[in-house]
Amino acid sequence: MARPLDGVLVVSIEQAVAAPLCTLRLAQAGARVIKIERAEGDFARGYDSAARGESSYFAWLNQGKESIVVDFKAEPGARILRSLLAKADILVQNLAPGALARAGFAVEDLSDLNPSLITCNISGYGSEGPGTAKRAYDLLVQAESGPISVSGAPGAPGRIGVSICDIGAGMTAYSGLLEALLRRGQTQEGAHLEVSLFDVAAEWMAVPYIHAVYGAGAPEPAGLRHPSIAPYGAFLCADDRRVLIAVQNEREWQRLCREVFSDGALAARREFASNNQRVANFRDLEAAITRHTRNLSAGCKTRRLPTGWSTLPKTSRTIRHFAALRRQRRRVRRSSCRRHRSSMRGHLSNAQQHRQELASTPPQSFPSSAQRKLEAPVPRAIVVFGWEINGMNGEGRLALTVLAIIVFGPWN
Repeated sequence: MARPLDGVLVVSIEQAVAAPLCTLRLAQAGARVIKIERAEGDFARGYDSAARGESSYFAWLNQGKESIVVDFKAEPGARILRSLLAKADILVQNLAPGALARAGFAVEDLSDLNPSLITCNISGYGSEGPGTAKRAYDLLVQAESGPISVSGAPGAPGRIGVSICDIGAGMTAYSGLLEALLRRGQTQEGAHLEVSLFDVAAEWMAVPYIHAVYGAGAPEPAGLRHPSIAPYGAFLCADDRRVLIAVQNEREWQRLCREVFSDGALAARREFASNNQRVANFRDLEAAITRHTRNLSAGCKTRRLPTGWSTLPKTSRTIRHFAALRRQRRRVRRSSCRRHRSSMRGHLSNAQQHRQELASTPPQSFPSSAQRKLEAPVPRAIVVFGWEINGMNGEGRLALTVLAIIVFGPWN
């Protein structure tokens, strides 16, 4: 099966997370990625040993790539790198700013070597300016660009639990490279892209910035609450489980009050008549909602909901489920490429049977605590989707309402 980037050659001088994630996406789209490593290898190889003795980061980010050790600071290695770049479509690198140019591979020289080459530099704070020499560590960028200031609990700012700045920079570089490939298809010209972790994360802070400059002030860490939407957070139930309630428009608010809480008076209270008013009076709002949730168990609450609900398994089970499907699809693809038709029919039959089993499995059939012994409570999530289609409105669009409630607690 042809993939979008089949035939595209990518040379990547990369390490850590941001650039490897970018080239991983290119490889998954069909590009051939040749990863240039130093003699001791990408230092992400030593981050941990969680992947059966290998680094979890390296195993995640370097699937489907080829790797070669090249010392391009010495002439023999430089010749190898020049020969690769002469026929490459894309060069991605996230060495320290200026390191590649000092080794004799400045952007201008590469343009002369291969006019159609698309180059992408990924750095922590850009290739120019006062922050150039800073270490591009995700935690530092989270702190300096601002996400930490709006994350965590009140009075206790927290790091976002994944390498979000690295991930954002990698995905931004990936989308920019796709645009550059489209442009090259029209102009036959290469391009040079600059992506920094700080710039990407700073753009995400646009809404807190607008609140700080034009509103009542920058949002503070609020835990599971939202600084500008209410109700939005976790509420205790009678059985000490927590239900997450997120309401994003007035119709959802009315349905929550009338159909879940059976409280028309709450829906009619003037201080909760709009989202802005609910945010301004969030303490009273949360107290009013908690009076209802504390009188209902999570299970009772789900029975009051206007639509069906589904119970989700624990995360590890879900990951294994998707991994099995992914391996199955890969086996089907390999069989197709090799024209092993009988084998392919067997894989397709297995995949079809697996899908039928999934489709016929009701939400309630996931294992309960009576079916398996658990040393600790396993989180349960109940996701409720309620919709109400009222036909076409004046603009010819469907009016759609969605109510989403997630309940956390142990399995029954």
